[in-house]
Amino acid sequence: MEFVTLNTGAKMPIEGFGVFQVPDAAVCEQAVYDAIKTGYRLIDTAQAYMNEAAVGKAVHRAIADGLVSREELFITTKLWVSNMKTEDGAYASLKESLAKLDMEYIDLILIHQPMGDYFAGYRALEKAYKEGWVKAIGVSNFYPAILANFCENVEIMPAVNQVELHPFFTQDSAITLMKEYGIAPQAWGPLAEGRHGIFTHHVLTVIGAKYGKTAAQIALKWNAQRGVSILPKSVHVERMEQNFDIWDFTLSDEDMQKIAALDLGHSEIVDHSDPAFVKMINGFKI
Repeated sequence: MEFVTLNTGAKMPIEGFGVFQVPDAAVCEQAVYDAIKTGYRLIDTAQAYMNEAAVGKAVHRAIADGLVSREELFITTKLWVSNMKTEDGAYASLKESLAKLDMEYIDLILIHQPMGDYFAGYRALEKAYKEGWVKAIGVSNFYPAILANFCENVEIMPAVNQVELHPFFTQDSAITLMKEYGIAPQAWGPLAEGRHGIFTHHVLTVIGAKYGKTAAQIALKWNAQRGVSILPKSVHVERMEQNFDIWDFTLSDEDMQKIAALDLGHSEIVDHSDPAFVKMINGFKI
């Protein structure tokens, strides 16, 4: 496993395990336990995923079984829009996440969406960070103009910005801006949520054949090799193992360029500029 050093000095694994759309508590707990057993050390959840407690149970189970220590793990959660109407309300919500995870500290907490009063929410994150029970703070889905304005007006620079990043939406300029501010890019949906025929895509499959890897492994490696932390998700152990098996080869510069050329220049998963989407996000209460 490789790591990225955050602006806090903490080391975050390049590859982690996501639990988006795994709301069933038993399924989530088992998936996280299996992921830790496979070798994943970064686990990414969120208030909106409704599975923080299941993640916490899996972590405690893995520690009790001797698979890992808490210090070896990097646990991320995210503060939801409806929970940051005020700084005090956001802070109380962060404490609820800490309780659900049943941990003494959380490695990273992100503002989940740049909607609602995310400045108030971030001030709560800054407070938790100063108190020491949150080790790093950051943002998610903050696209360039929003991120630039945000960074120019906060006290503590975000450590991470988690956005959609995969071969069909490379966001090179967004990553350049993140690096200008010392922010680590992290990819949600690194396999494009299965779109674009990514698992059998001709370009990725042909490149994969050169290295004895699958198209999915090539897509993941491409992001990791350009310094992007990746969060693949699966509840199937075999797929977890395949997604994790990307550390024994290096893509050539030519292959990196061929993969980058697949970029469509826009998302086909979600449009954050769509007023209907913004209304939906603001209407989702936790």
